[in-house]
Amino acid sequence: MTEKEKMLKGELYNANYDETLTAERNKCKELCFQFNTTPYADVGKRQSLLKSIIGSIKGQYTIEPTFWCDYGYNIELGDNFYSNHNLVILDGAKVTFGDNVFVAPNCGFYTAGHPLEVSKRNSGLEYAKPINVGNNVWFGANVIVLPGVTIGDNCTIGAGSVVVKDIPSNSLAVGNPCRVIRKIEE
Repeated sequence: MTEKEKMLKGELYNANYDETLTAERNKCKELCFQFNTTPYADVGKRQSLLKSIIGSIKGQYTIEPTFWCDYGYNIELGDNFYSNHNLVILDGAKVTFGDNVFVAPNCGFYTAGHPLEVSKRNSGLEYAKPINVGNNVWFGANVIVLPGVTIGDNCTIGAGSVVVKDIPSNSLAVGNPCRVIRKIEE
């Protein structure tokens, strides 16, 4: 099994010395660099670059520069997606956003993790677990979402939160670690 196949299956893999993964990351980082350095007024070029980077885009979207990701092809955006400045998505596994998702500045979605065992970690092994975000979700500034997390529909994640476990639908959740503080009702 290739390192990429291991990555996509959520198994331990080594991305550091794999030519395929290195080439894919380098290509993606170059496209992100071009996006981030395109004049702000050139919306058409920025949108075209994002379409080259992101695996699936359902409808309307805006991502403000800067934006960085590892591969791009593992990112899926629903309709009416908006991200403010400094979005980072480490997409060794799928990162799926539903419709009407709003992301404040300086947020990160990290599918990558490393083993606790020092010898495995030092040998370059890592893993990637998917992140799933439902519909109608708002992330406050400086939120971090870690590997394997699912966030349900109609949630608000408060600024500065570190999301380490699933958040059920219709929840206001905040903190480090992020926890539900109340249900959101229409």
